[in-house]
Amino acid sequence: MSMMVRGVRGATTATEDTPEAIWRATQELLEAVIEANGIEEEYVASAIFTTTPDLTAAYPAKAARDLGWHQTALMGCQEIAVPNGIPRCIRVLIHWNTTKKLGELRHIYMRGAEKLRPDFYPDNKIVLNGRD
Repeated sequence: MSMMVRGVRGATTATEDTPEAIWRATQELLEAVIEANGIEEEYVASAIFTTTPDLTAAYPAKAARDLGWHQTALMGCQEIAVPNGIPRCIRVLIHWNTTKKLGELRHIYMRGAEKLRPDFYPDNKIVLNGRD
Protein backbone atom coordinates (compact mmCIF):
# COMPACT_ATOMS: atom_id res chain seq x y z
CA MET A 1 0.00 0.00 0.00
CA SER A 2 1.30 3.48 -0.80
CA MET A 3 1.56 6.29 1.72
CA MET A 4 -1.49 8.44 2.35
CA VAL A 5 -2.10 11.40 4.61
CA ARG A 6 -4.14 10.29 7.60
CA GLY A 7 -5.44 12.26 10.55
CA VAL A 8 -4.86 10.82 13.99
CA ARG A 9 -6.63 12.42 16.95
CA GLY A 10 -6.21 12.69 20.64
CA ALA A 11 -7.48 14.64 23.61
CA THR A 12 -6.68 15.09 27.27
CA THR A 13 -7.23 17.54 30.08
CA ALA A 14 -4.88 19.75 32.06
CA THR A 15 -5.13 19.81 35.84
CA GLU A 16 -5.02 23.62 35.89
CA ASP A 17 -4.41 26.64 33.66
CA THR A 18 -0.66 26.93 34.10
CA PRO A 19 2.06 26.51 31.47
CA GLU A 20 3.49 23.49 33.27
CA ALA A 21 0.12 21.70 33.53
CA ILE A 22 -0.72 22.38 29.87
CA TRP A 23 2.69 21.23 28.61
CA ARG A 24 2.73 18.16 30.89
CA ALA A 25 -0.74 17.02 29.75
CA THR A 26 0.07 17.69 26.09
CA GLN A 27 3.38 15.87 26.26
CA GLU A 28 1.73 12.85 27.88
CA LEU A 29 -0.92 12.83 25.14
CA LEU A 30 1.61 13.20 22.32
CA GLU A 31 3.80 10.43 23.70
CA ALA A 32 0.78 8.11 23.87
CA VAL A 33 -0.36 8.93 20.31
CA ILE A 34 3.19 8.57 18.95
CA GLU A 35 3.74 5.25 20.72
CA ALA A 36 0.34 3.80 19.81
CA ASN A 37 0.81 4.61 16.11
CA GLY A 38 4.58 4.39 15.59
CA ILE A 39 4.74 8.01 14.41
CA GLU A 40 8.05 9.52 13.33
CA GLU A 41 8.35 13.29 12.86
CA GLU A 42 9.80 12.79 9.37
CA TYR A 43 6.35 11.65 8.20
CA VAL A 44 4.24 14.24 10.03
CA ALA A 45 2.85 16.94 7.74
CA SER A 46 1.36 19.12 10.48
CA ALA A 47 -0.36 19.12 13.84
CA ILE A 48 -3.20 21.31 15.07
CA PHE A 49 -3.70 21.80 18.79
CA THR A 50 -6.86 23.24 20.28
CA THR A 51 -7.71 24.24 23.83
CA THR A 52 -10.96 25.09 25.52
CA PRO A 53 -11.41 28.80 26.37
CA ASP A 54 -10.43 28.17 30.01
CA LEU A 55 -6.82 27.35 29.01
CA THR A 56 -4.87 30.51 28.22
CA ALA A 57 -1.55 30.18 30.06
CA ALA A 58 0.49 28.53 27.28
CA TYR A 59 0.53 27.13 23.77
CA PRO A 60 0.26 23.33 23.90
CA ALA A 61 2.34 23.04 20.69
CA LYS A 62 5.43 23.83 22.78
CA ALA A 63 5.17 20.27 24.11
CA ALA A 64 5.75 18.96 20.57
CA ARG A 65 8.80 21.20 20.19
CA ASP A 66 10.09 19.95 23.55
CA LEU A 67 9.72 16.37 22.24
CA GLY A 68 11.95 17.28 19.30
CA TRP A 69 9.43 18.14 16.61
CA HIS A 70 11.35 21.10 15.18
CA GLN A 71 10.50 20.68 11.46
CA THR A 72 6.78 19.97 11.70
CA ALA A 73 4.25 22.74 11.08
CA LEU A 74 2.30 23.29 14.30
CA MET A 75 -0.72 25.49 14.96
CA GLY A 76 -2.76 26.32 18.05
CA CYS A 77 -6.41 27.37 18.08
CA GLN A 78 -9.09 27.94 20.66
CA GLU A 79 -12.22 25.80 20.76
CA ILE A 80 -15.63 27.42 20.96
CA ALA A 81 -17.25 27.62 24.39
CA VAL A 82 -19.66 24.69 24.27
CA PRO A 83 -22.18 24.37 27.11
CA ASN A 84 -21.33 21.35 29.27
CA GLY A 85 -18.01 20.88 27.47
CA ILE A 86 -15.06 19.18 29.10
CA PRO A 87 -13.10 21.74 31.13
CA ARG A 88 -9.40 22.41 30.46
CA CYS A 89 -9.44 20.16 27.39
CA ILE A 90 -6.53 19.94 24.94
CA ARG A 91 -7.05 18.29 21.55
CA VAL A 92 -4.60 17.41 18.81
CA LEU A 93 -5.05 16.44 15.17
CA ILE A 94 -1.87 15.10 13.57
CA HIS A 95 -1.73 14.92 9.76
CA TRP A 96 0.59 12.01 9.15
CA ASN A 97 1.88 10.23 6.04
CA THR A 98 1.54 6.50 6.59
CA THR A 99 0.75 3.20 4.92
CA LYS A 100 -1.68 2.31 7.71
CA LYS A 101 -5.35 1.84 6.91
CA LEU A 102 -7.94 3.97 8.70
CA GLY A 103 -8.93 1.07 10.93
CA GLU A 104 -5.33 0.65 12.07
CA LEU A 105 -5.03 4.17 13.48
CA ARG A 106 -5.16 4.52 17.26
CA HIS A 107 -6.82 7.71 18.46
CA ILE A 108 -6.03 8.42 22.11
CA TYR A 109 -8.35 10.08 24.60
CA MET A 110 -7.32 10.30 28.24
CA ARG A 111 -7.79 12.09 31.58
CA GLY A 112 -11.55 12.47 31.20
CA ALA A 113 -11.50 13.28 27.48
CA GLU A 114 -12.72 9.75 26.73
CA LYS A 115 -16.20 11.26 27.08
CA LEU A 116 -15.65 12.91 23.69
CA ARG A 117 -15.56 9.51 21.97
CA PRO A 118 -17.87 7.06 23.71
CA ASP A 119 -17.69 4.94 20.56
CA PHE A 120 -13.99 4.32 21.33
CA TYR A 121 -14.46 3.95 25.10
CA PRO A 122 -17.92 2.48 25.74
CA ASP A 123 -16.94 1.55 29.31
CA ASN A 124 -14.90 4.76 29.73
CA LYS A 125 -11.84 2.49 29.74
CA ILE A 126 -8.62 3.25 27.86
CA VAL A 127 -6.87 0.48 25.96
CA LEU A 128 -3.49 1.11 24.31
CA ASN A 129 -1.95 -1.53 22.06
CA GLY A 130 -4.22 -4.21 23.49
CA ARG A 131 -3.25 -3.43 27.10
CA ASP A 132 -5.42 -1.86 29.82
